[in-house]
Amino acid sequence: MTSTRPLSDEIALRIGLAARVLPDTDPARLLRVLADCLGLPLSAERLAGLKMRDLRQAANGELADLDADALKSALAILHGDLPEAGEPVPPIQTYAEGEMPASIRVACASDSGEQLDGHFGAAKRFLIYQVSASEVRLIAAREVLAPDPDEDRNGARARLIDDCQLLYVASIGGPAAARVVKLGVLPIKDPAGGSARARMEHLATLIAAERMPPWLAKAMGQAPERRARFQFEACAA
Repeated sequence: MTSTRPLSDEIALRIGLAARVLPDTDPARLLRVLADCLGLPLSAERLAGLKMRDLRQAANGELADLDADALKSALAILHGDLPEAGEPVPPIQTYAEGEMPASIRVACASDSGEQLDGHFGAAKRFLIYQVSASEVRLIAAREVLAPDPDEDRNGARARLIDDCQLLYVASIGGPAAARVVKLGVLPIKDPAGGSARARMEHLATLIAAERMPPWLAKAMGQAPERRARFQFEACAA
């Protein structure tokens, strides 16, 4: 069934917010999928009955390959569980190259304040930290702008963090992870989320540890023979 009736403000808001958490999905695409599985006009009652399998199967499975966590978040929003207004980003600290020897640059996908709560393909911003064994600085908050229609969304997001060595993210799909790795950035999935600063402070303890994990040693550019020694010692411990 089709209809030319406009969406109510509430339904339009739900669709817009839900589309934001889905990688490579704008409101028009999500509306097309919803119309296929629920029919038009959309209403709160129809959206209340929407299930995960409906989203995956509608429009010939157009959304079937999207990240499951992202789909769950979108479904909750479509059901009316709207996210609260996000907290502001904390103050950015000054940093000049070379000020923190033996440090590493890390991006955290974030939707609110200083939280690690963003999906790679839908996060509002990337918090950028410089982390050493003794210090953690938030040196930038890079807002994600809407890409050009012909631009690859994953590529545009990856270029925002191409000066980083690590990426902490609540969720990331396979193709996006491959794009990030190609630029020399190691993605680390952390579905539990929480305080981004707490994650960075834990990372600082790993940098300071006598036996640094091999993945971290590699990200920090340590020589292969030194990484091999760390790995051997860790296995023997």
